[in-house]
Amino acid sequence: MSVEPFDVVDLIHTKRDRGTLSTEQISWLVDAYTRGYVADEQMAAMAMAIFLNGMGRDEVRDLTLAMIASGETLSFDGLSKPTTDKHSTGGVGDKITLPLAPLVASFGVAVPQLSGRGLGHTGGTLDKLESIPGWRAKLTNDEFYAQLESIGAVVCAAGSGLAPADGKLYALRDITGTVESIPLIASSIMSKKIAEGTASLVLDVKFGSGAFMKDPERSRELAETMVRLGTDAGVNTVALLTNMNVPLGLAIGNANEVRESVEVLAGGGPADVVELTVALAREMLALAGQPDADVEAALKDGRAMDTWNAMIRAQDGDPDAALAEPKESHTVTAEADGILSTQEALPFGIAAWRLGAGRARKEDPVHHAAGIDLHAKPGDPVTKGQPLFTLHTDEPARFERALEALEGAYSIADTPPTLTPLIAARIA
Repeated sequence: MSVEPFDVVDLIHTKRDRGTLSTEQISWLVDAYTRGYVADEQMAAMAMAIFLNGMGRDEVRDLTLAMIASGETLSFDGLSKPTTDKHSTGGVGDKITLPLAPLVASFGVAVPQLSGRGLGHTGGTLDKLESIPGWRAKLTNDEFYAQLESIGAVVCAAGSGLAPADGKLYALRDITGTVESIPLIASSIMSKKIAEGTASLVLDVKFGSGAFMKDPERSRELAETMVRLGTDAGVNTVALLTNMNVPLGLAIGNANEVRESVEVLAGGGPADVVELTVALAREMLALAGQPDADVEAALKDGRAMDTWNAMIRAQDGDPDAALAEPKESHTVTAEADGILSTQEALPFGIAAWRLGAGRARKEDPVHHAAGIDLHAKPGDPVTKGQPLFTLHTDEPARFERALEALEGAYSIADTPPTLTPLIAARIA
């Protein structure tokens, strides 16, 4: 029987007492946890010590590299085109991947988007796409590479082989109150993205009511940490700090977010969704060697839409098929004349989740037609009796709890609100 080089309890003591772990200690810890030598309760104690005391730059880098080393890595060296990817920290109404991937791919750049499913109030890209009849999230490696080469855009489920240590640790953090730790978030996101093998990466780091990280300064710190991790690993990385105090776009759900994404690809769609899609596309294309790409032209002339249709068909989806329609709808109207002043993202995300658009546990099904359509955004004038938003579900018993979540989440005032920019900063 081989002797382990370190004692996990010693390492927990070191981090508990605000000490620094060495590269060798972190590499061993992640490997020993992945193979089951370090127990969940021991890793939970370590996660809490990291949550309370933080990690230095070298420690975060070592943790990220150790999680990458726990599994397989992808390589796109065989592709004839450059690769670029985008990651969002998630929010309410955030469907940007859907129009963004085909838009960037329409310029001859490969976008390998390994995406996830929603949990809680943040929606999952795969759940949205699965509302398209026939579309499948799982691809073989051969299908994945072939689609990147021929079409350029792939959105699919990540295999379990990428950074398995992260999958194990993520599940543990979720049930031990250690999710909101910047070193743990940054290493979790970046281990998967670096293992994915893309040459460049644009991060959309959200702050505000509907974001994973509410405070703008903490979001900036997370963005800076992730940009450093990417750069240190040889991946060209840029981050945009974006506002998630208000839902993004007018659709919150699955099928309705696909409809809105298609509107953007057709040259229309809500102004905020278009603004963020265009800004991220410009960043991705600049990193891929096309700083002067005319992104708006590709939305207007149909190139991006053509790539979307090809991307959906390649994964057995029918881009022309009718999307799911809800069995029941309930519209909330304005109680007075005035200007819509507030519309908080988090309560609207929770309400959509309660209507069936999200899941409480990983194994729960998602109702593709469930969700919310907004009819006004902050700053818009409204009149008494005018529809403000419509709730959709297949189970009318869900309306009551969804409406409870929305109590106090929106307001009408006499004076216009102070609107803050959607994109707060660029971090490189």
